[in-house]
Amino acid sequence: MENFFNYVTKPISPEDVDVWFRSNNMIVEKIELYHDFTRSLYDLMMDTYFGHDSKSNETKITMSDEDNEKHFNWCWSKVINNFEKESIVFEETGEHYDYFKSFFDEIFYEQKESIIRESVGDFFTELFDINKGFTKSDLDMVTSIYRALEKNIKI
Repeated sequence: MENFFNYVTKPISPEDVDVWFRSNNMIVEKIELYHDFTRSLYDLMMDTYFGHDSKSNETKITMSDEDNEKHFNWCWSKVINNFEKESIVFEETGEHYDYFKSFFDEIFYEQKESIIRESVGDFFTELFDINKGFTKSDLDMVTSIYRALEKNIKI
């Protein structure tokens, strides 16, 4: 149990983080790019999703799984196209799509608590912040996202 607690809470030294990035061939500028991609996807999803609970009691819209999938796919394609306009080309499908689809299905679409859905953007911002301390858990997640996007970017 103590090992798990350390995995998710104990900060790793900046020197060890640097070694981690170098040993995994992670470039800081690409970490920032992949944060931009991730945050762009989340922001678009938040701005365009109609299934969230209304703050008032007037209208509550329920979205089906099919509606949620269409919404995710529309947001995904829009973000891919927006980056392409900046000459940053990602594959439309691949490990990165599967990773984010699974993540957002669980954390965004299936989430009952709006406060959790609304905190995802801050979560990504903190996760990718290279100026703050990382835990081993943070590094594993950043590395997973980095690798998934790195495999599917056309350079």
